[in-house]
Amino acid sequence: MLIGYNTNGFAYHRLDDAIDVIARLGYRCVAITIDHQALNPYDADIARQTERARAQLESVGLESVIETGARFLLDPMRKHFPTLLDRRAAGREKRVDFLRRCIDIAAALGSRAVSFWSGAIPAGQDADAAFELLSDSCRALSDYAAEKGVVLAFEPEPGMLVDTLAKYQRLADAVDHESFRLTIDVGHLRCNEAEPGGVLIKRFAPALANVHLDDMRRAVHDHLFFGEGEVDFGAVFAALRRADYDGPACVELSRHSHNAVETAERAKRFLADLV
Repeated sequence: MLIGYNTNGFAYHRLDDAIDVIARLGYRCVAITIDHQALNPYDADIARQTERARAQLESVGLESVIETGARFLLDPMRKHFPTLLDRRAAGREKRVDFLRRCIDIAAALGSRAVSFWSGAIPAGQDADAAFELLSDSCRALSDYAAEKGVVLAFEPEPGMLVDTLAKYQRLADAVDHESFRLTIDVGHLRCNEAEPGGVLIKRFAPALANVHLDDMRRAVHDHLFFGEGEVDFGAVFAALRRADYDGPACVELSRHSHNAVETAERAKRFLADLV
């Protein structure tokens, strides 16, 4: 598998410096969280930026994944808004347009996948109606991704409409598209799922296209450094090996940017004993 690191854990680095550090530490993949300072798709020179990033990735030998969890890129007042569940057509279209642009960047970089999520249900909105809006958008995005040769990897996220793997399966059945795959965050398995992580990885391995690595405690959505939570990483990596998973598995520690290099070094040492 391609052990990597997410640039949301290098929030105070320039993107090219973050990529360089991640490569120098021995990682094989970088998860690029699209944001103001990292391949912002609304920049006038995004094509040039993307070309430069691709050249750098090829130079340092890193594969890539595109992550779309920027907190305030689309709305400076509200975190992660608008979402694919927005009752306003204009709000949903703003998110869909952003994800299409991320798909374009992934295609230009040759990235392994574009990872995204549903968003939280707006207050007062019916869950079934929100699910229909989400399904419609995911089908359209899957068609667009297929045209570009890009894989979509949907992530169940605590606190959002689709927060468990069972709900992902319901969505995947509704979307019914070969380009629509799965991101598993191993911390979320401990936080939000009743069954052990290794069991769930085995069950959902055929759909798996992307993995996030972090530690977490039951019912607490807080990304922790390895060993600070309750994730059984031995069981998780054994399940990934048994599934012959060879895709990206990137450390996601967005709240550790204040000591990004030290944290990435420690994470690499921890993971070396598991891979």
